[in-house]
Amino acid sequence: MTVDAALAARASFASHRLIGWVFWDPPAIERYAALGVPDGRGYYIATRAAPLAAAGDAAVIAAFVSIHPLFVRFSLDQCREHTTFADAYRVRNEAVGVGLRAYVPEIVDALGEMAPALWDAVDTHPLDARVLFAAHTEWPRHDDDPAVSAWLALNCIREWRGDTHWAVVASHGLSGVEAGLLHDAYMGYPGEWLPRSRGADDGMLSVAWESLLSKGLADEHGGERRINAEGLIVREGIEHRTDELCAFSWRLVGEERTRAFCELVEGVGDRLLDRIDRTAGPNWMPAARERRR
Repeated sequence: MTVDAALAARASFASHRLIGWVFWDPPAIERYAALGVPDGRGYYIATRAAPLAAAGDAAVIAAFVSIHPLFVRFSLDQCREHTTFADAYRVRNEAVGVGLRAYVPEIVDALGEMAPALWDAVDTHPLDARVLFAAHTEWPRHDDDPAVSAWLALNCIREWRGDTHWAVVASHGLSGVEAGLLHDAYMGYPGEWLPRSRGADDGMLSVAWESLLSKGLADEHGGERRINAEGLIVREGIEHRTDELCAFSWRLVGEERTRAFCELVEGVGDRLLDRIDRTAGPNWMPAARERRR
């Protein structure tokens, strides 16, 4: 038996829960603000994109497919003006160590023990077309804190999945806004929530709906536009293809270690998701949530 798409999906889901809480963690944002960034503005993008930021705004915009380019530029400019990307990355990782010990202390030791094997897997991944992943592999790995080091390795694997996912989306000829509308329907979210949460305005949404209608992935009745059954089939196919391709990552980790990782995080996953609910809201980080049937 080896790692199949189902186990890869399970491991990826656990990874999103382990990683996601820090994007909206108030103590993490406070550390970023303490670097001089007013109110910690743009924390999410600046700290996540830090390893790629030197390549320029356009490279980050290309990697952050579904987020409005103006918000990406604003976030990066805030960091450049008030601090450095190296310091942004450093304080985010410090917050990871503090947060893991505060929110899920029972997994810290076991997570840290996984770090060497996880980095071995990261270093075996091909870099081909996975630009955000590749950038992360060259930044500090915090070997002084094994739990944070393991978290960073898992975040690399998560970014490899993200690069892969957007490549699959692009292969379907879909824009980031179109992908957001499809994902809203796939998750059972309120219509247009996802693209609007990432900065899409009425004009961008109108263009996306027209494109989806032309592709037969949406219908319009009485002036109301909705993703149709074919659109859901396409979105489910994108998810399954992503899982198939990303099983590669977890095969490098190994089936036994992958299952151990899943079991470790699944025991505290709801607690980590609750952190997102409390700090951001009940829809944020959809990759860490069960679909609403």
